Parts: sequence; C-alpha cells; structure tokens
Amino acid sequence: MKIDTIGVQAFIAIAESGSFQTAAESLFLSQAGITRRLQNLEEYLGVKLIERTTRSVALTRVGEDFLPHAKRLLSELASSLSEIRDTGKLKRGSVTIACVPTVGVRFLPKIIQAYSAKYPDNHIKILDHTSAGVSSAVLQREAEFGITIAGSHHAELSSVPLLEDDFVLICRDDHPLSDKAQLSWKELEPYPLISIGQFSGNRPLLDRALETQNLALQSVYEVQRVSTALGLVAEGVGAAVLPRLALQSDAYPRIRVLSLVEPVVARGLVLIARKTAEFSPAAGALYDMVQQYHGELLAH
Repeated sequence: MKIDTIGVQAFIAIAESGSFQTAAESLFLSQAGITRRLQNLEEYLGVKLIERTTRSVALTRVGEDFLPHAKRLLSELASSLSEIRDTGKLKRGSVTIACVPTVGVRFLPKIIQAYSAKYPDNHIKILDHTSAGVSSAVLQREAEFGITIAGSHHAELSSVPLLEDDFVLICRDDHPLSDKAQLSWKELEPYPLISIGQFSGNRPLLDRALETQNLALQSVYEVQRVSTALGLVAEGVGAAVLPRLALQSDAYPRIRVLSLVEPVVARGLVLIARKTAEFSPAAGALYDMVQQYHGELLAH
C-alpha cells in the first residue's frame, strides 16, 4: 500500500487555511499544483474530501473525519524522521561486538567507559567467545565487529592490528619463582603448570612458538578458560602461562606477574569486521574509539 503523504500534506493545508491559494503559498506551490495533489489523493482514496465552490471551501463529512487522522499521520512521520536524523547526528543506538574473553578484562573497560561518557544513551552488548567464535559472530552478523587473536581469517573479513599481548607467568606470592622479575621458559620445567586447553586460541599459538625450544614443561592441569586458571593460581594450585591482559589490576592481591623471555612469545590482537559492513552510527563511533584508545592500554 502506497501512502500519498504529499496529497495528505496538501489536504491538511487546504483544510486549515480554507483557501487553495493560501495553502499553495504555505507549501510553495502554484494553485494548480496543490489542486492536482488533492485530486490525486481523492482519486487514490475513492472519496471526495473537500467541496469547492467559487466562493468557499468546505470539508465533506469524510474529510472532517479524516482530518485528525491525517494530522496525526504527518506528525508521527515527522517525529520518526527527526528521531532517525538525531540518531545519525548523535550516534544513538545499540552496538553488539564480539571479543575473546581476555579482551574484556583489561582492554575493553576503559574504552567502554569513554564511549558511555560520550554517548550515555547507547546500549552495548558484548559476546565473549573463543577466537573462532568471534569470527563466526561477525560473519553471521551477530556482532558488528570483533576483537580476536591475529591469524588467518575468513576471506570476507578485514582485520586491523591493535596490539601485541605477551605471554607471562602468573603465580602466587609464595611460589618459588615469585621473587623474579623475569625468567626463561627453561626455568619453568621443574614446576607444575596450569595450561589452557586446545579450544582456546592461545594454546596452538603457544605450541607453535615453543615447539623448537626443546622444553619439557609439566602441564599437570588443563582448563578451558583463563578465569579458571587464575582461580587455581590464586588458591596456590600451581602457576600458569597466560596472556598479560588476562589479569585485571589488583583483582588478586597475592598473584605475581613474571615476564617470560628466551623467547618472548606474544599474540597479536586484531579488530575484525565484514569487508562489506556498513556500521550504524553508534557502532562506527565505538569502532573508531577502539582504534583510538588501544595504544594507551599497555602504558597503564
């Protein structure tokens, strides 16, 4: 059904002014132009809305009944258009993003706080997935963009490098290695370690980086989530090799973070989106802010 909003606008102007000439002038039309608009609307509706004589203009009974509905129609349309325009200008709306869980610990909070301060009416939904899950969510349009571990991605995805996140040893303050600022991977061999399972994107990355190092690490415990590993470390079960971003500042007062060298192993984090994606204003603002703020993270 096609709504003749132009004809409705002409009808309201004529009804309110009681004059074709005055209505035409208010709409910056010729008298013939506004007459044609009204006639088109009446033909579309199949009824007469206005009776016109040489001396007067009067609404028909149908016209009188239709006038308040016509006014409401144009008022609601104007309100909707204004809301859409304001959405574009103010970047209002909802944003759904996907990320690997460790990104939500230290990377995203500062960005989200800055975004929310600038756009307090916006709603942000975060899908924390494995690295593969992040890519899938973006591809399936469940998320407008994602932050995940660098690597080979689907051909329909574009990626922008964000930062390098090195792997460190996380241990409790009573662990034999806790007084060291840094240590080599070889020094880990005598100690039981908590490792992340194969479903994590971190595990294969570590395996590839260390396969030529001739190490005999004791992976005694295996978990699937970094948060579980942190909990075990906090209780003194063992030490764990995790990305530096996994540990929130001051979350575990007794946990120590030791740099690992020989070699230094790091994972890259990237911002991914569909190559054909057209971001909403709200999502575009957050996407830009992620790129703007990422450089400040490791400095704090």
